[in-house]
Parts: sequence; structure tokens; C-alpha cells
Amino acid sequence: MASFERFLQIGLALDPIHVGTGSARIGRVDLTIVRDPVTNIPKIPGSSLAGVYRTYVAMHQEENRQQQIQQASQAGQQPQVREKPYYPDCAGLGLDDNRGHCRKPDCPVCTVFGFARGAGQEGGFAGLAAFTDAHMLLFPVPTRQGPMWVTSPMALEMIGVTVNGVDDEAVYLAEGQENKLNLGWLLLETRKCEQMEAIKNHLANLGVPDYIQDRLALVPDRLFAHIVNSNLEVRTLVSINPETGAAEDRALFSYEALPRGTVLVWEIIAKNPQHFRINGQIITAVSSPKDVHEKAEQAHNYLKHLGIGGMGTRGMGRLEVLYSDQPSDSQSAQCTPTASNQPSASTSQGGEQP
Repeated sequence: MASFERFLQIGLALDPIHVGTGSARIGRVDLTIVRDPVTNIPKIPGSSLAGVYRTYVAMHQEENRQQQIQQASQAGQQPQVREKPYYPDCAGLGLDDNRGHCRKPDCPVCTVFGFARGAGQEGGFAGLAAFTDAHMLLFPVPTRQGPMWVTSPMALEMIGVTVNGVDDEAVYLAEGQENKLNLGWLLLETRKCEQMEAIKNHLANLGVPDYIQDRLALVPDRLFAHIVNSNLEVRTLVSINPETGAAEDRALFSYEALPRGTVLVWEIIAKNPQHFRINGQIITAVSSPKDVHEKAEQAHNYLKHLGIGGMGTRGMGRLEVLYSDQPSDSQSAQCTPTASNQPSASTSQGGEQP
């Protein structure tokens, strides 16, 4: 059996998502979100995904444990479940002596996500599931033709689709429209991509909804970051004085978020449990990389309802997983521009270039 297996995950933001940098800065937005240092495109760090997955899987396991206890009690039997709860004990940092990780080879939380023994202590376990960063795949942008979901060749490479020929400073569409189309403040020439149907079919196999496939737009990699960062959702809030119920003086602040409708892609790398031991004991909670992935999948329903990131009490964070399986074979597509206009980019009328 292989030492590991990769499982592709495609997620759709049901609400705006704010995964902040943990500090404020002087600029247009006080509380910014995490960005890739190379492309400057926002992302969700793998550490954020791993922490949320661990918590939600522990919650799911604890719900099952409590249900087994209740059923045994109703039947007048002694419940055959472990005494230590999964949540919050196995979901936390594991450094509390009273409520730390159980560190057992039959625990689906501690084996899949690892455990700690405390600062300076040996014998920790890294876990069988590793999470990549969640990167931008499709980004919703307002246009005068309605919302369009924008992507780029580099973004499509993450799902195994190779696109060539997207080189001009233009927007590539499935159908011919008017000569120019605005993506936020940016006004671009339009080109027709002859292989857009192949891209849409691949996205359909990944569970991307039809309403997104029908409004797909391709742009060069060099424009993608500018379009994304110019169309992030920015909210302005003010702190409230609990005594007066009025706004605090000089307590206005703003923060940014990925807009609702953003499609993200990440991977779960599941290691083979048969290659590892915990305290010299065989891992029994899972038996294969597929089992590891199935345990991690238990968090998906909680992601859809409880969300990820900050500002969860302000209508943010819910993320629906559309696809969770092994990645399919790579595909190639050639986009051939058919418009005769010379490529150009300018600021749209009524727009403001940052």
C-alpha cells in the first residue's frame, strides 16, 4: 500500500470569510486577511484548516459517544465507550493535565490530527492528515453583465487543468459578447476561449454549481491578483459602549474578507497508518489513508454551518465542501482568441483605479 494518498477538496464560501493576519496595519483596511507572499492573492492557511477540522471531528466523535451512552442507559445496559471525552479534551492544545489529549492509538482525533505532550516533553505525534493552504480557484467579480467568476491558468493548474494561450490583457469567455467587459474597475477587451467547455466540464465533475460554470471568465495570471484584491469585501464597524449602547468615540475600524461565492481548493494528504506506531502500539483508529480521509470528512457538515475564521457572530465563515475525493487526471486546454481588437486595459467609466 502507498505511503500516502492525496485527496482534493473544493469549497464554496456561503458567507464572507475572514482569516486575519492577527494584527492591524495603517492603510485602506485596518484588519487584513492572509495572503500568499509570492502572488499576493488571499488564502486560508493550512494551519487554520487543520485546527478547525480537528475541533469539528472531535465534536462529531463526542456526539456519537454521548449518543451511545444515552442508548445504553435507555436499554439499562453499561455503555461500552471510553470515559474520556473527545471534545473538548482531544480537540484542544493538549497541554492541560486534566483536559489534555488522550494520546491513544484507538482515538480517531489524536491519531488523525496528532497530539502534544507539553513544552519540552518528548513523545508527541504529528498526525496522519496534512493540510495544504486553501487557494483561490474562482473569484466572483461584479460586472455590468452581472457577476462573473474569474480564474487564471495558474489557479486551474491546482485542479489538474492546463490552459495555454491566455496571454493578452483581455478577459476570455465561452461566448462572444460585447467588445469590452469590466471586472470591477478594470475594463478589458474580450476574447472567446474555444476550449471553455472542457474547463466547465472539469469543474462540473468537481461539483461546481451550474450558475458559476455559466459565468466563467479567464484572465492572465498577472491580472488575477489585481482583480481579486480590488474586489474583496470590506466592512466598516464601530465598537459599542455597553453602558450607553452608543458608539465608542474613535473606535471605528474596517476589515476585509473573501466575498460570498468564492471557490477555494486545497488538499488533504493522508498518510498510511500502517507505517506508524504510537508508544510502540499499532494504530487501530484507522487502517488506511482512505480511512484517515473519511475521518477528516466528518468535519465538512460542521464547516457548512459553523464556519471557519473570525467574525462568525457577524455573518461570516460558512464554507460548503463541494468535492472531496482523489484528484482526477490532468487535462489540457488551448484558448484561442478570436476577437480582432488589439488587447488593452483601461479604467472603466465611473470606476476608480486604486
